[in-house]
Order: sequence, then structure tokens, then C-alpha cells
Amino acid sequence: MTVSDTRSTSKTDRVELLRQMLRIRRFEEKCAELYSGSKIRGFLHLYIGEEAIAAGIMQHLSPVDAIVATYREHGHALARGIPMDRLMAEMYGKATGVSGGRGGSMHIFDADTNFYGGNAIVGGGLPLAVGIALADKLRGEPAVTACFFGEGAVAEGEFHESANLASLWKLPIVFFCENNLYAMGTALERSEAQTDLVTKARSYSIEAEAVDGMDVSAISGAAACAIEHARSGRGPYFLELQTYRFRAHSMYDPELYRDRREVEEWRSEHDPLDSLISTMRADDELSDDRLQQIEEQIAAEIDRAVQFAEESAWEPVETLERHVYAEGAAS
Repeated sequence: MTVSDTRSTSKTDRVELLRQMLRIRRFEEKCAELYSGSKIRGFLHLYIGEEAIAAGIMQHLSPVDAIVATYREHGHALARGIPMDRLMAEMYGKATGVSGGRGGSMHIFDADTNFYGGNAIVGGGLPLAVGIALADKLRGEPAVTACFFGEGAVAEGEFHESANLASLWKLPIVFFCENNLYAMGTALERSEAQTDLVTKARSYSIEAEAVDGMDVSAISGAAACAIEHARSGRGPYFLELQTYRFRAHSMYDPELYRDRREVEEWRSEHDPLDSLISTMRADDELSDDRLQQIEEQIAAEIDRAVQFAEESAWEPVETLERHVYAEGAAS
């Protein structure tokens, strides 16, 4: 039995999971539109196709738990409960943004929800997550650290150092590896001598499993078990989420490294939203009217978020040096 076999989702769970996944998908689609209109600047890495992961996992984390994410973190932030209007303002770089407009798309941070990034360096969040988990353990806090990263990070030294220390110290951390097959533009088999990521994690005596990252029910069940394992004092857990991003690595990416037929096959056969909607309809859990109602509620929320961002002020020039280290600043 794999971890995903140990828990099923109820009808109520499915409705909320669908709502959360649709919020993420529609928010991301709007961000792509706004980016094309130069409302959002800098880099933009979309989570489209991977929504089931954030939705399926975040429901099992408590408010005291910490989240460490990557630069593809909008979905994690929304699922964690960061208000959409403040998130959209952050995408615009406005002062009302969740990080004061200083983080933008790649560096979302929110102390109120224990959301510690948004980290732009591949693998850079792993040692931070280990440090947070160590601090919680030393203080006797009943908290778990959820660390999200892509499969490309598994080739980095930070992964091996972090996995070793987490296992050695039996830290309350869950490593959520979002394996979307391509680290930027490099396929997994072109960068990893050992492509079985679960085997790598187990080499550090870490409990590890792989799960279908396009199946939100499977993710939910696996995440519940992994988080409980870490929270109960049994040490770290590694969960590989086998997923796929439907958009390019970033909005700047010409996407010349993968066949378009492959992308279309994943879209048509493995879309996590389509799969969940089909299952719910087959089980008489979702009508067309109910789906339309959910879509309309989300569309209204997005419209309010965009209006909030548009009407928000930029940070005053006088405060631009705040939080910036500069020579002579201490004097």
C-alpha cells in the first residue's frame, strides 16, 4: 500500500479542492494576460498544470506550520490563505502588496501566514527550511515545515546537505518535490544519473514515496500521511509529486526543449482540473450550474484583486532605501 491509499477525500473536500484549484488556474491566467500588457514586470513563472499539488497539500497544514516555496509560488500562496488582492498588488509591485511590492512574483513572503518565500535560487529554500524545522524542534514547537522545490534542485548540493541533516536530526520537515520533468529547459534524464528521486531520498534514511501529482485526491491522502509522520516526531518525509507544467518555464522562455505534442497530450489527458470535474460529475457531486457559480465567484474575486492593485499606490521614493543595506547606513 502506498501512502496515497490511506485516505480518501469527502464530497465537501472535493468541492473545496476544486474551488482552490480553479482560483489558482484563473489567477495565473490573469497574471499571464497582465504580464503581456506590461502591468506585471520582471520574471513570471506560472503554476498552470500543477494546481492539484498546492491545493491538496495546504489543507493539511496548520497555521503554525511554515512553508518554504520556489519562484513558482503563486499557487502555494493562494492555497495558504494569502489574500488575492494583496498577492495581485505584489505582482504589480505596489506598496499594498503582501511583501510591500519589494518581492514581486518570485519573492513572495508573508510572516502572518508563515510563508517564507518565494526563493529564486534553485535549491536555495532547502537549507532555510531545515533551519526553520531545527528551530521549531529545539523550541519544542508542534510545527512542521513544508518545503517545496522542483526536481532540478535534487541535483544541487543543498538538497543532499539538507536531506542529510534533516534525517540525522530527525527534523519535522516534509520535502515536497514537484517533479515536472524539466528543470528550466533540461529534461530530468539529461541532468540526473539516478532519475528515481525516491531512491535518492531513501539513501538518507528518509521515508519517501511518489504520487500522481495530477490527482488531487491522491495528493491529499499522501500529504496527510507525510505531514502526520513529520509532526509525530518520526523525522522527515520526502514526497515526489509527478506533475507537468502546461506553460513554458517562464514568460520569457521560447520553449524549444520539448515537443508541443507532448504538452498537448498532457493537457488533454492529464489536466488535474478536467480530471476532478469529470470524477465529480460522474459521482453526481457537481452540476453545470454549480460549476458556473464557482467560476463566477472566482472571476469576481480576480476583478476585485486587479482593481485593488490598479488603485494601490507605488512605494514613495523617500522609503526606497528601507530594508536595504548600504555603506554608512548604521551611522
